[in-house]
Amino acid sequence: MDKFIVNGGRPLSGTVKISGAKNSVLPIMAASILSGQSVHLKNVPSLRDVNTMARLLSQMGAEITLDDQGHCIIDASTLNSYKATYELVKTMRASFLVLGPILTKYGKAEVSLPGGCAIGARPVDIHLKGLEAMGANIQVDSGYVKAVAPNGLKGAEIFLEIVSVGATENLIMAGALAEGTTVIHNAAREPEIIDLADFLRSMGAKITGDGTSTIEVLGVSDLGGVDHSIIGDRVEAATFLIAAAATRGDIDVTGFNPDYLSILLDKLRSAGAKLELGETSVRLSMDSNALSPVDIETDVYPGFPTDMQAQFMVLNCIADGKSVMRERIFENRFLHVQELSRLGAKIELRGNSTAVITGVNKLNAAQVMATDLRASSSLVIAALIAEGESVIDRIYHIDRGYQAIEEKILSLGGAIKRVNR
Repeated sequence: MDKFIVNGGRPLSGTVKISGAKNSVLPIMAASILSGQSVHLKNVPSLRDVNTMARLLSQMGAEITLDDQGHCIIDASTLNSYKATYELVKTMRASFLVLGPILTKYGKAEVSLPGGCAIGARPVDIHLKGLEAMGANIQVDSGYVKAVAPNGLKGAEIFLEIVSVGATENLIMAGALAEGTTVIHNAAREPEIIDLADFLRSMGAKITGDGTSTIEVLGVSDLGGVDHSIIGDRVEAATFLIAAAATRGDIDVTGFNPDYLSILLDKLRSAGAKLELGETSVRLSMDSNALSPVDIETDVYPGFPTDMQAQFMVLNCIADGKSVMRERIFENRFLHVQELSRLGAKIELRGNSTAVITGVNKLNAAQVMATDLRASSSLVIAALIAEGESVIDRIYHIDRGYQAIEEKILSLGGAIKRVNR
């Protein structure tokens, strides 16, 4: 099993190009099922989760070519199975996104209940209620969602109980080939939703309102092929910006839309960072002043992203004073706190949703263990500022969402290496 060895104390400096967004490419790969022709995706990140989705689609009969230059060609017209098996779905929650496309195109689907990071319940009942409103008959049996729509899905007015990115994506895709108009109220507004809608529109789908809380999808009879470039990964961009601030570095982060990180950039300014924004880049530099603590409360987009909470906590761990961080999205997303404490951080948990951080002068090297995808990146940042040599175990988590993170850190002057024990 691979691990990272990190020697801290070196500021990150230079330029780093962000890879394509994991949270965009996975639903878009699932949406390729809707097309009767080949789709060509560009700026596809080389990630464990992308490989898992490719294997899942291939297992169902799709023809896939995936190279190391960021290109992926998918022809799902050869699909001959409507079952997404437990062996693959258990490893990645986004696999569940094949449910809507398969059901709306073929009238039947059997998809295992999902797995992924252990950061909360994240129930799928919101997805299922929406599909039932569109006419699907659904049973959950032996760990599988078994859905049929013998007369096809019909457009419906759907009110999501809570804002759910996955449910919004599944219902947009289901509505794309449904009969009539589907209206999704309380829809997620993330940039990745917009990227999915842009992809589907390029195939011939009729979608309006993406990026707002009300999305309308007018079903069409078929969808064609398309060339589409995946947007830059805003979470990866945030991770490198926070790492640069924590190490007192000076970096240019390129290949993404800074507008998608507005609230994070505001928080970095509050912490003491100097920012210069370009059309597709952000330069961050730090002066010699102490870091200021910043209170954080996660929320749905455009609020502070839960996927950036763990990384920003590291910054607060070395800030001059106390800060409070509240997690409002997932009930089990402070698993990194125990590991950060091993590095010398002073963090007090109050229940499952609040952490009070008292900044310390320095962190000290230790052996730590990654518990989920974003927690693993927070440990990398913490190790980069800790005195001495740290060891991070179970880094397969980070490979799910960060392409060649150690190579990018090395190019910025950090000291990190991957070893296989």
